[in-house]
Amino acid sequence: MPGGEVWIGMPTAGDEVPRRVDVVLEALADAGASLVEARPHDDDALLDVHDPELVAFLRDAWHEWQRVGYEEDPGQDRVVPYVFAHPGLTAGVDPLVPASTAARTGTWAYDTMTPIGPGTWAAARGAVDAALTACDLVLAGAPVAYACTRPPGHHVTRAAYGGSCYLNNAAIAAAYLRRGGHPRVALLDLDAHHGNGAQSIFWERDDVLTGSVHVDPEAGWFPHFLGRSVERGAGAGEGANLNVPVPPGTGDRAWLEAVDRLVGFARDGGATALVVALGVDAAEGDPNSPLRVGAEGFREAGRHLGRLGLPSVVVQEGGYELSTLGPLVLAALEGLIRMGRHDS
Repeated sequence: MPGGEVWIGMPTAGDEVPRRVDVVLEALADAGASLVEARPHDDDALLDVHDPELVAFLRDAWHEWQRVGYEEDPGQDRVVPYVFAHPGLTAGVDPLVPASTAARTGTWAYDTMTPIGPGTWAAARGAVDAALTACDLVLAGAPVAYACTRPPGHHVTRAAYGGSCYLNNAAIAAAYLRRGGHPRVALLDLDAHHGNGAQSIFWERDDVLTGSVHVDPEAGWFPHFLGRSVERGAGAGEGANLNVPVPPGTGDRAWLEAVDRLVGFARDGGATALVVALGVDAAEGDPNSPLRVGAEGFREAGRHLGRLGLPSVVVQEGGYELSTLGPLVLAALEGLIRMGRHDS
């Protein structure tokens, strides 16, 4: 996280840090995984799921912030909103595009926890390239490919960013696999927090099935406003979204039962490819969730996903306890890869 974040008005260090990538790559390298460098992709894949104006804002925000001098006056060295385009404020009118750069940030950001710094766009864009490179590998015949992405992305909607996320890597991957020839893709989110971005992006589509197991937002957890089981999609997408909220304190057994519901949803929905938004912050001891899943729970979740027998792209989301992050990601991938090989 560039320079930390602001939570309930207080500056905090934040825990979405560069070391997260290092510990995952170290664990995978020690296990003998091969590393493929991400290849550049054009912006068409981003624009399949994101508003072009959001993409342009994220690309240019830091340079615009510098241009207008906010680094010197008032001395803010990160792009942060101070006013938001809340529907209660703009109801009944076509809102202005704010002339103020600081106000314009509130058109696209929905929280104060997701600042933009000098390297944010390059990092977010690089994460997309990693996810798309994993898709290329799978489209070329690899049964499973894992994208070690940072920053995460699953909280980004078509036209709003937040939740320490800037571009929705998993949703971009799902749309890319669709363009690559798969008639129906399942995007299953195992992060501790609701995959609200994919739900929103594909809400009225039935060619991408979206499912999420997450701590119940009604118990007070991000993203707070949505993530209930009654949210099932609309129009052509009615029934193509499945939320499985679980209570704080949920451990391996009940969490795996929820994962199984997602697996059955993908199987029954006729998915031909799988994208897994793999957050491991559901782990016991992770500072960002109250769930209590262990390493064997993540390994077994991988096995359950592998039983689908689908070509699979795994995209990294949350997981913030650095001492366990790498081994937990490895456990999930071992389960998925070994079961997938067994089934094939």
